[in-house]
Amino acid sequence: MNIAVLAKLVPDLVEEISIDSSGAKLDTEFARFIVNEFDDHAIEEAVLLKERLGGQVTVVAADDEGVDEVLFTAAAKGADRLIKLTGISAVETSNHALARVFADTLSELGPDLILTGVQAHNDLDGSVGALVAAMLELPYLGYVSAITAQDGQTVLQKEYPGGLIGEYQVPTPAVVGVQAGEQPPRYVAVSKVRQAMKSCSIEERSASVPEATSELPVERMYKPEPAEHATMLEGTPDEIAEKLVGVFKEVGVM
Repeated sequence: MNIAVLAKLVPDLVEEISIDSSGAKLDTEFARFIVNEFDDHAIEEAVLLKERLGGQVTVVAADDEGVDEVLFTAAAKGADRLIKLTGISAVETSNHALARVFADTLSELGPDLILTGVQAHNDLDGSVGALVAAMLELPYLGYVSAITAQDGQTVLQKEYPGGLIGEYQVPTPAVVGVQAGEQPPRYVAVSKVRQAMKSCSIEERSASVPEATSELPVERMYKPEPAEHATMLEGTPDEIAEKLVGVFKEVGVM
């Protein structure tokens, strides 16, 4: 089975996030970027499938600062082919435009299965996986937590509230939005990543942002503005209960 994984970098939320002078986008000059957590799970799931079924894993990512390390780390985990799309940044590009570039690349690769994270915390205009599936006219299933092959069919397990698991047989090629791999993304030692840097190569493909894409323009970004603070009720239990009744009547729930 030939599997393609779409990965992108996102701002590290551990770091302080600031807005640039335009007020409509993040200031990325000093921001730290890491691989999207759900994309990391998608890479892990792809490697697990390869280990069980054989085949090849190709990881595709846009050209952002730090993406080489992400790709070489994927190779250290078991990915076979690394593709970097130069001329386009996932950090600076909308998901509609990014999905268009991914879709064009995937059309050439022709994988049996396309995996990507179900979402990213900087998605403003839809998730990449669903957009790619629509552009390629392929079936899509999101929030998937396990993938197996059975009688020539790809079987996907999807989690629902209340601990319910849905099982779907999906014809391939298909696009899958991975919520969690069957196991946590494996740890790779720095020495193994450095070894991958020496033994593996990153294939660079030129790409450009499409001129016309359906997307929502961002007019303003701002930090949450503080509103009213909590009111602390003091007194005996009876006094507090009386005050609560007064508050409930004031807001019209009693």
